[in-house]
Amino acid sequence: MVGCTTIPAQSPANLVGKKESGLASYYAMKYQFRTTASGERFNQMASTGAHRTLPFGTRVKVTNIKNKQSVIVKINDRGPFIKGRVIDLSRSAFSKIGDTDSGLISVTIEVVE
Repeated sequence: MVGCTTIPAQSPANLVGKKESGLASYYAMKYQFRTTASGERFNQMASTGAHRTLPFGTRVKVTNIKNKQSVIVKINDRGPFIKGRVIDLSRSAFSKIGDTDSGLISVTIEVVE
């Protein structure tokens, strides 16, 4: 049996503007090049993220609540599975909005086109 995943070119229109707040974390290096839930290979240098329910391919703006820095990432994986966390980010995306030494940052996420 063969399966495939369709990744939309843009976020579904009915989700644009949807917001969530919580904690963001980032992937450990051991996940580099592993296959994500969408079928893509994970790349720490890409601006990607994991969300529990948003469709694969959805683009979200992630904003660090403390310093107001933002990054746009594409959802290509499932998670995080720890209470209070709303998104897992690639190391590259996380480092654009926060210090990786902190491990976690408070963020808002908003679905964008």
